[in-house]
Amino acid sequence: MELHAIFQSLGDAHFRDLLEQISIGRLKTYQLFEPLKVRTHLHKLNADTLRKAAPRIWERLQGGDDALASELAQSVLVSKMDFVIEVLDFLAIPHHDGFFDKDTPLAEHLVPGWQQRVFDAFQTKRPYALVVFYINHLAKEATDGAFSLFIPLPSVDGDVVSRPSPVSA
Repeated sequence: MELHAIFQSLGDAHFRDLLEQISIGRLKTYQLFEPLKVRTHLHKLNADTLRKAAPRIWERLQGGDDALASELAQSVLVSKMDFVIEVLDFLAIPHHDGFFDKDTPLAEHLVPGWQQRVFDAFQTKRPYALVVFYINHLAKEATDGAFSLFIPLPSVDGDVVSRPSPVSA
């Protein structure tokens, strides 16, 4: 499964929520500002232009632009590095300030039910879109893309319950 599919699974409104999580300062710190600016086709990159470009960016993701999805994913995750660290610590995944070595056996740390546990632990502390996006992003990293989407669905009484989506790569 490709990254653009993770964004698509969240829907347009939650995608816009993720765009609002992007920190221009963090992009500059991690040298991701120019790559994102180029990939989004923006002459000027700031929170306002990113928000205004959301419909065009969403359309490109709907068309399967995985290079754009990759830039956006990196931008969101470095902007919320404190959350990434919290989740990795929660799952006892060894890392260096939120970054794990490429040879880290992630799958060994992701025991059955980990997605639900992460969602339950962070759903009231962090934005829904961020939590669900990172759960799926981490699953993609751990499985080289061969995973089922985890999408919490609203229950009858309005509370969020989660059920893994039957969609898989």
